Amino acid sequence: MMYKTIPEMFVDLTDKYQDSKTAFKYKEKGLWIELNYSQLRNKVECLAIGLMELGIHKNDRVGLVSENRIEWILACLAINSIGAVDVPVFPILSAKQEEYIFADCEASAIIVSNNFQLRKVLEFKEKLHSLRHIIVMNKDFEKNDVFIKSLEEVEKRGGELRSEKERKDLYLKSVAKLKSDDLLTVIYTSGTTGVPKGVMLTHQNVSSNIHGCWDFIGDLTVHESISFLPFCHAYERTGGFLALMLGGTTIAIAESVESVAANIGEVNPTMITTVPRLPETIKKKIFAQIEKESITKRKVFNWALNVGLKYVRNQQKGKNSIFINTQYKIADNLVFNQIREKLGGRLRLIVSGGASLSEEVHEFFMAAGITVLQGYGLTETSPVVAANRHDDIEFGTVGKALYHTEIKLANDGEILVKGPGVMKGYWKDNDATKIAIDDEGWLYTGDIGEFTDKGNLKITDRKKNMFVSSGGKNIAPQPIETLLMQSKYIEHVVLIGDKREFITALITPDFNNLRELAIEFEIDFKNDDELISNEKIIKHIKSEIDHYQKDYAKYERVRKFQLLSRPFSVDSGELSPKMSIKRHVVERKYSDLIENMYK
Repeated sequence: MMYKTIPEMFVDLTDKYQDSKTAFKYKEKGLWIELNYSQLRNKVECLAIGLMELGIHKNDRVGLVSENRIEWILACLAINSIGAVDVPVFPILSAKQEEYIFADCEASAIIVSNNFQLRKVLEFKEKLHSLRHIIVMNKDFEKNDVFIKSLEEVEKRGGELRSEKERKDLYLKSVAKLKSDDLLTVIYTSGTTGVPKGVMLTHQNVSSNIHGCWDFIGDLTVHESISFLPFCHAYERTGGFLALMLGGTTIAIAESVESVAANIGEVNPTMITTVPRLPETIKKKIFAQIEKESITKRKVFNWALNVGLKYVRNQQKGKNSIFINTQYKIADNLVFNQIREKLGGRLRLIVSGGASLSEEVHEFFMAAGITVLQGYGLTETSPVVAANRHDDIEFGTVGKALYHTEIKLANDGEILVKGPGVMKGYWKDNDATKIAIDDEGWLYTGDIGEFTDKGNLKITDRKKNMFVSSGGKNIAPQPIETLLMQSKYIEHVVLIGDKREFITALITPDFNNLRELAIEFEIDFKNDDELISNEKIIKHIKSEIDHYQKDYAKYERVRKFQLLSRPFSVDSGELSPKMSIKRHVVERKYSDLIENMYK
């Protein structure tokens, strides 16, 4: 069935499962709490009526400033059910950044998670003439203003004002009024090239994307997932929350990014939606652990890995033999089964997006018996554009377009997209909308790509990231960076080289592995600054770089590099909340080091 709106999907799903299935799991005071579909529906209904009683109407914009938690889900679904438009932002934004966004969208209400987030809103409340209500998820907050209410209070009021039948009738009446082209959400871009732009997504945009996700992921009712990427980002909002929940998947909400590993061990998910950083880290840790094992165990692991890689590569070509199949069963029993046990024992599907996943990491997990489906998209496309299918996985590609979605390449290789998932436009910015979407409805993504012989899309880089060396050579940094990060000693790498004579790199090491290397080399060091300055360490990193880039052309190779003593992080500004590198921040922050490499 093709649904027109998100609340229509929600009503149908909650009517179907009611008390028979858990919708969400979340942790409270150290214990996992389960919320079934009936309980979820009841809470959303009460909160929706409570918001209506506050005078929040259809098309009103409501800000959401919160970390991932069950209340974010409830608030989002309630806002959408009454036809209001949610405006979610990353909770790490400053008060000044939030002020710009909520003034630009003319927010009627802002829902925040806690006292810290509340204080930021109070800094600009008086300047925001459209703002009528501030609602706080936590129960303990400084309530010194009639504007401020608790989310629990609003939900309770919505449940008490009418009889249960009247409440349900009013809720269904509100849902029935919604249309497919009504605005669902306004998601603001990061603003790395200027002020943030509000991406307007309708119910049809997101609904069509959800149906597309169901098409490539398959039966979701058999899965339990864990969610840790920010709900306020389009990828997790559509792919990790709405598509899964509305497809019948039980979702566990991780306590934080830092607690993901522990939470995976507690809930043992069957699937995860993630960015490449998590599988890359898991692979590095497995390889680092194997290096500490006996020679015999290392030989068995390497044999099994070679068999597994041969098995999945032949599988892609459709020509596995009985001999390879038999060898793989042995390798699976000896090695891969143990890897899956360390990941909870039930994990069998990883959906990766947000950035390109390296072929080596993709192949490793497939060899280990865990299917990895890689997708591609952007906020302006709700967000998924293309994805691998279970029966059509080509390593290094993001598969084919979602149904009803068209993809073509411009003369310079830029990826253009047309379809029901393409945004309505940028909020109050017709000029930017006309630049992004041409008269025929093609969205210019800013990504560079190519099609393989099998018709799958391969992303090569961001158009704005492309280097042109002083010698006139075009260089795509992302594939080189992804390859160098295969080294267990390299955590992040940023290539520099636009309008330069040669390529250089800023590298944040994996300090745990680097310290072990120092012990192996019998190097004395007092701190990380001394460690990265040691000639033996630098020489070893150079050998790693040379090894991984040996197949690249001379002009594409890193000639000089600088090790950094501090890792990149979201708090320090080098990483976005979805763990992608903010290139402009890194280049500005380390401009002196960069210039020194070219002296």
